[in-house]
Amino acid sequence: MLVPELIRDILEDMNKQLVRIERSLNLLNDELVWRRMKESMNSIGNLCLHLAGNEYQNVVSAIGNRPFVRERSREFTTDGGASKDELLGLLRATRTESERVLGGLSPYDLSREVIIRYDPEDWRRMHRKDSQAEDACDKRTIGQLLVQVSAHYGYHAGQIVLLAKMLIDTNEHLSGQYH
Repeated sequence: MLVPELIRDILEDMNKQLVRIERSLNLLNDELVWRRMKESMNSIGNLCLHLAGNEYQNVVSAIGNRPFVRERSREFTTDGGASKDELLGLLRATRTESERVLGGLSPYDLSREVIIRYDPEDWRRMHRKDSQAEDACDKRTIGQLLVQVSAHYGYHAGQIVLLAKMLIDTNEHLSGQYH
């Protein structure tokens, strides 16, 4: 069936991205994980928190109907406090939860619409407008949401690889491919 293959393919790609993140983190010490190349940029640690938060919010909470727990703005303002091993543990634990949720979907679920909840303050910051707490949500079909989450994950995984190579001069092929 096409739908389970799509879910399998999305998870396979996201797991490849997670391996790239792990390879990148393994090159760095905890201080470098939290270093910002410029004040206006995120650290690798920030990006790891952001990826775990985004995946949990969209897959575990919205699709899996688990409680919404996320402080999106803290993902970008945190300047440390978690080791690279703790960040990897968070990413892996989130992935394990996502795999459980996605493993229970039927082919018909991809067209089902879900609600993605946001913290009202984060919603206002993201949309740069005043809005009511009840407006702090989006609706998407599960299929559309999974494609977006996967693309988002790959985008930030690429940033992590690039930042790691900028912080530590290495010839190691973090993507697992030569290029």
